[in-house]
Amino acid sequence: MSHIGNIVKLIFHYLVQTGNFCDDACSATRVALPAMELFELREFDAHELVVFGHDAASGLRAVIAVHSTALGPAAGGCRMWPYPGTAEAVADVLRLSRGMSYKNAMAGLAFGGGKAVIIGDSSRAKTPQLFEAFGRFVDSLGGRYITAEDVGTTVADMASVARATRYVSGLGAAPGEAGGDPGPKTALGVHLGIKAAVRFGLGRSELAGVTVAVQGAGGVGYHLCGMLAREGARLTVADVRPAALERVCDEFGARAVSPEEVLAQPVDVLSPCALGAVLNPTSIPRLRARIVAGAANNQLAQGQDGSALKAAGILYAPDYVINAGGIISVAHEYRGGGSEAAVVADIQRIPARLTEIFERARRENRTTNAVADQMACERLGRHSPPRAA
Repeated sequence: MSHIGNIVKLIFHYLVQTGNFCDDACSATRVALPAMELFELREFDAHELVVFGHDAASGLRAVIAVHSTALGPAAGGCRMWPYPGTAEAVADVLRLSRGMSYKNAMAGLAFGGGKAVIIGDSSRAKTPQLFEAFGRFVDSLGGRYITAEDVGTTVADMASVARATRYVSGLGAAPGEAGGDPGPKTALGVHLGIKAAVRFGLGRSELAGVTVAVQGAGGVGYHLCGMLAREGARLTVADVRPAALERVCDEFGARAVSPEEVLAQPVDVLSPCALGAVLNPTSIPRLRARIVAGAANNQLAQGQDGSALKAAGILYAPDYVINAGGIISVAHEYRGGGSEAAVVADIQRIPARLTEIFERARRENRTTNAVADQMACERLGRHSPPRAA
């Protein structure tokens, strides 16, 4: 991260010296990042566009990354998180944006990949004015990027964004129509994907009695726990928020463990549903699950961590394939005229995609993430996965 930090410092130095960095009077001004050494970052991966947005009046500090528009306008949610610094925010938005390109390609959607991050604590720093300023920032890109909810943002926040731009989805929807909070749809896709992984990896056609450790009981994890519990899965859950943890334990009979303990639980399935990079050289040797299948983006800290999972005999469901339910819902809503039934029908295709990846990886003796990356690259018109894969 220190290398990224040095590059970000150079970027800010360049913007100040050239007068391109917005001052206190600007309103959702956007500035293009100069090439410099940013192009050499592993996370950069040939992004089409990376821009900073700042609005002094509302306190907005945001970054939008557009990875690819090869298949259509870049679509991906807006994450609000108290990053330690700008360097961490830039690294995160680049990884998330690339993941959205792959996710949308594998889901067969006519969208490219993009992502936004707002630097700030969503529990304390949210205001309608901040999200309206973010909406102006999105609007300044002229439709090249379409935003929606992600970690730390909600339907209500997107309603504020929508007052400033039409390039937003994940808004409220009438009964029977596509749209609204994409979290439950992401959970549905992960639920169906876990069933496919259990069928392939454990030879079991039902979830009754299957043990699942869920890391994170937020907007996706909570709904996933409900779906798993209704099919008889035995749940172990961790969350940094005591109230969220207590809720899933009370409602679904889950067993609570600490965030530090959840990855090492002796379970059939580990389902990461919080933040990314939880699968790394430190955590993988501690895993006691036979399957990893969850909603979190960028679960592998590096692409080579997929090899460590394979060597340990752990079946990995590539995150951007299994967690595509939310963007499928967002896509139907944004295009208009879609129904809830059509969204669910598209999400029900996720298990077949995962099974194809599992089978191909076994047949070719490759990791599932390498197979998925290659398939996504082929759909994007790229010849090979990037260095980060």
